[in-house]
Amino acid sequence: MRPIVASGILLSSLLLPAAARASQPSDDAAASTQAPRISTGLTAPVLLHSIGLAIPAGVPEDAIPVDAQIGLTLTVDEKGQPQDIHVVKGINPFWDARIIDTVSKFRYRPGAIDEKPIPVDMNLIVNISR
Repeated sequence: MRPIVASGILLSSLLLPAAARASQPSDDAAASTQAPRISTGLTAPVLLHSIGLAIPAGVPEDAIPVDAQIGLTLTVDEKGQPQDIHVVKGINPFWDARIIDTVSKFRYRPGAIDEKPIPVDMNLIVNISR
């Protein structure tokens, strides 16, 4: 046990001067004097305008799914318009097409990084109820 304690004391005395040198400020002229960049971060798109799903005339009420969900992926572009809308979890082709058409008419405040609009990929779940 004594050799372990002795080596621990020796190693700690070697590391202290190294830690002291590493924490000293540099007086090197080549050192960067540029201020660190602070980002405002990423802001997510915000829904500004949405419309309801228009049910075509002649569709019986029992054809409307009860409490169904459709999962979508989309990209909100720099202008706040949905692009590249794809169904991830659908009900059937009839309702999936209607939902895609409706969501394509939504308008968003675009996402931004450092207050510059950028395209943002999103997941969206649309709930259908009677």
